[in-house]
Amino acid sequence: MTTMGDVARIAGVSASTVSHVLNGTRKVNTATRLRVEAAIEETGYRRNVVARSLAAGRTHTVGLSISALTNPYFASLVHAVERALSEAGYVLIVGDSHDDVGSEKRVTDSLLDRKVDGMIVAPAAGSERVTIPEITRTGTPLVLIDRGIDIGCDQVGPENFSAARSLTEHLIELGHHQIAVVRGLSGISSTTERFDGYCTALADHGIAVDAALVLDGESNTDVAEREVRSLMSSANRPTALVSLNNAMTIGSLKAVRALGLSIPSDLAFVCYDDFEWSNLFEPRLSAAAQDVETIGAMAVELLLRRIRGEEFAPQQIRIPTTFHHRNSCGCA
Repeated sequence: MTTMGDVARIAGVSASTVSHVLNGTRKVNTATRLRVEAAIEETGYRRNVVARSLAAGRTHTVGLSISALTNPYFASLVHAVERALSEAGYVLIVGDSHDDVGSEKRVTDSLLDRKVDGMIVAPAAGSERVTIPEITRTGTPLVLIDRGIDIGCDQVGPENFSAARSLTEHLIELGHHQIAVVRGLSGISSTTERFDGYCTALADHGIAVDAALVLDGESNTDVAEREVRSLMSSANRPTALVSLNNAMTIGSLKAVRALGLSIPSDLAFVCYDDFEWSNLFEPRLSAAAQDVETIGAMAVELLLRRIRGEEFAPQQIRIPTTFHHRNSCGCA
């Protein structure tokens, strides 16, 4: 393996001069710098960044544990986090928890073993008992993203309750009273908050929650498709449907199409989570859109402050959604 000493010998300089050229720690005259750079090119020398970082107590890496990387929303969130970290000179290491706390534990243990400077976690159900205590025990700076748990650490996510409430109220204002909902994976704060928003909107207008119209889509396309297809084939068929995440939105739309039904004439439809291509559907989807860029950037900002050693009270930040009013809800 080529060493800094080999580069110095070929360039005819000291190892410290090579170090100064590599790290920009002292001005080196042009002729010497060019000889060093030529020797580096000739030998293929690469700095041992990991060893250097560990010696300095920093690796300039951040770990991210997140579920369902195939989900467009989470993929966008990873991109937003990576971009913000890259601008700050950090490298992101990503692991998929598959929304399973056992998988999440393996991911976070692996990231901790790699001595990441900080962690961002979209917690799986049960994370507060298994994963989060281990991360906090190590003293590794931590920010929760997208989903919150009842624990004293920084958390950044979207506004869930009021967005789901507004989506449901919009359907009620259009005259619907038989409004079904497809809710997400149990044990996740976003599922609870969005479902509470749906229930509150009904209660505010004197409409009782009909258990037969509450579908457990488990944040899964296939499960949502099966549940919506069963409901829309029954005698208790609703006039409107609220889907509470984008994976379940795809499943719901597949079910409606498979039954030969039409949105919005047979079923008014609104959803939480917008797609980049939502405006290309026919009908175009009325949706609550999350500000993914702001969520990612804010989570990174908080984490970097913690990594720098700043002390401040744990922050719990909710980023408002935007209602993209199109025509799947039945509006012209």
